[in-house]
Parts: sequence; C-alpha cells; structure tokens
Amino acid sequence: MSPIATDLQATNDNVTYKQTDYEPHPLTDAHYDASADALKELTTRAENKNQPPTSHIHGSSSTAESHAWLSKFLPATTIQAVENKFHLGNYVLDRETGEKSWEAMSIYVRVGMHLLYYGSAQEEALHWQKTLSLLKAQSEKMGLEYDAPESKQHIVPFIESFSLADSLIEMVQPDPDAYSTFNEFFAREIKESARPIAHPDNDLVTSSPADCRLTAFPTIDLATKYWIKGFGFTLAALVGDEAIAAQFEGGSIVIARLAPQDYHRWHAPVSGTVRGIKEIPGAYYTVNPQAINEPGTLDVFCENKRSVMTLERSSTGAPIAIVAVGAMLVGSIKYVNGVDTIGAEVRRGQCLGAFYYGGSTVIVLYPPGEVMLDEDLVKNSTELGMETYVKVGWRMGVKA
Repeated sequence: MSPIATDLQATNDNVTYKQTDYEPHPLTDAHYDASADALKELTTRAENKNQPPTSHIHGSSSTAESHAWLSKFLPATTIQAVENKFHLGNYVLDRETGEKSWEAMSIYVRVGMHLLYYGSAQEEALHWQKTLSLLKAQSEKMGLEYDAPESKQHIVPFIESFSLADSLIEMVQPDPDAYSTFNEFFAREIKESARPIAHPDNDLVTSSPADCRLTAFPTIDLATKYWIKGFGFTLAALVGDEAIAAQFEGGSIVIARLAPQDYHRWHAPVSGTVRGIKEIPGAYYTVNPQAINEPGTLDVFCENKRSVMTLERSSTGAPIAIVAVGAMLVGSIKYVNGVDTIGAEVRRGQCLGAFYYGGSTVIVLYPPGEVMLDEDLVKNSTELGMETYVKVGWRMGVKA
C-alpha cells in the first residue's frame, strides 16, 4: 500500500489537505464502529431543539470545528484519506443569475461517506447488513424526532440557518408557528402562483420537477459517462422492471437533487395519466454527488428506497417515468392528493409528493425522441460537470 503523504493547512475557518500520494485503505471494524458512533451522536445532538442545525447535523464538513469533532471518533489517517479522496462539497450553477457557488457538504453526509468508502473493502462494506441496518435505524430515528410535537422548536433555527425567511411568503402556510412539527414544516406546500410553469400553452415543453440542483443528459450512456459512475446502474435496476426499462433504452434522463434546505416536494414535469406506481424498498445511502460520481462504488440510485410513477403523456402518448429516490435520513416518500391512483390525471407543474426530512432526488426518464433537453443544462452537466440550480416549473426541454 502506498503511503499517505499530506500537508495539513489550517486556517481560522477551514481545513484543507494537499495530496501527494494516496491509496484507499481497507475498512476495519474499528473504523466502521467509530463512523457509526459519529453518526449516532449527530442524530442525538439534533434532538437539541433550540440549537441551529448548522451547529450539529448540518454543520459544514470543511470547517476546523467539524474536523476537530470528527477527530474525537476517527484516527487522523482515516480523516485525511477521505478528505484527499473526496471534495467536501460541490459547485452549483444558478441558471437564473449564471453565478457559480460552492455548496459545502454537511457533516452528516461526510460521516456517511466515511461509512461507505474505504477502498478495497468497499464492495463488502456497502452491502454489510449492519451498515444497512444502521442507516435505516438512524433515518427512522430522525423521522420520529421530527414527527414529535417538541420538534416544532427546530423550525425557526432551521429557517434562520438557511436564510429561508424571505421564501415563506411563497408557501400556502407562511407562518412558521402554524406548523405542528418540524416534518410538517419540512414538507411545506408552495402556492401554485409562486411556481408558474414555463410556456403554459405548449404541452410539448417539459418542466423541472423540483426546486433542485439538476443534471440533464440526452442519453443514459452520457449520464453514466459523466455523472453516474458507480457499478450496478441499469434502467431495469432503477425502475425495478425489465419491461418498463425497455421503453426508456436510448432515452434521456434528468436528475434533480434536493438539498435539505430546499422546498421538499416534487411536481409533474409533463401532463399525463398515471399508469403505474411501484414501491421499491431499499437502503438509505447518501445521494450527494460525491457518492454518485465515484467510480468503483455501488450505484446508490439503484440501492436506495424509491417509488416509480409511470405516466402516459397527454400530448404524445409516450411513457414517462418519475422516480422519487429516498436518501440518508429521509424518513418517508409520500404522494399527495390521490395522484398515486391508477388512471389519475396530472397537470404539468402539479405537486405529486413530498419527502420528509433529509436530502433526496427525483429522476425523470424520457423515451428516445421525446425531449430535446435545453443546451445550457446539458453543457453544464457534461462539459462543466456541474449541477444547475433550477426551480419547479422552469423549462427543461421540448419535444422536437
């Protein structure tokens, strides 16, 4: 094994490492147990109802404070190895302003990376029953915490931490005090007027399914070349059905990642009739881009809990698949207003469902020739290798 050679550079705010030589090291029971203990402490610290989330579960993973906290659990070589191997955040392009911003990885995601990625032993570790059980238990723990009436005290600190006050006027219920639990606030509903769909008179246009960080690929092959690099990704594995998957071979894919601070519902990208709903049980791995982009690891989209809705598009009769993917610390995926009824009619821009706590993802699949994705979204996703920040209803493309 090659030595790890690093130069630690600390500032008042951040910790960075310079890599000269690095090779992943095997996961040991001690390292695993230390990472598990760190995650358990984070979810326990989140029970402190009066502390802002950025002081515990959503603290930036790149700060000196977070580094010092991790050092209580993990040996220095383990911390350095992960910091060398992975970026501790992601660049995102704002489609409206054209500005590029840095989105730091939250500390809970960072701990999730420690649990999952340990070089030569990673394939075994990722499938360890105790890893799956740990992530399930901690996700359910957070769900129960945030369903409790006491969790209401989390709402205002969360709003303040993520500067959400100005966005509340867009919500059906703008008063934070009117929500009975944190999860009720987290899955808050937005006014339709706050997210008008682009080109409402042209039903050949497709819309963003969420306020999200989005990547868009004209073909599945491009998606696996530039973005989805883990092993095990196939359309059949994603949707859990060979026949459904066959309809989308050679087609396009849009991946919408919702960060915890985002409005956490998803909407119909097209108008159509619901033809199927398939619930697929699974794991609770992180869906951070660092997990998606890493070669040699399993594909978390095909491992995580998810729900697949298939539509028959009103304007063309083509099948469309909308896959809601759960993630680390996501308690549940819930449809709203009966849209999960076979034969239900949905409008482009209509709310379909809500995620309860944590980051999550919505994937939309189009068959070949059904959409020409907008050039800027494709360029950002392929040439620049970055997500684009967009909102519900914004145009994603149009049928040629």
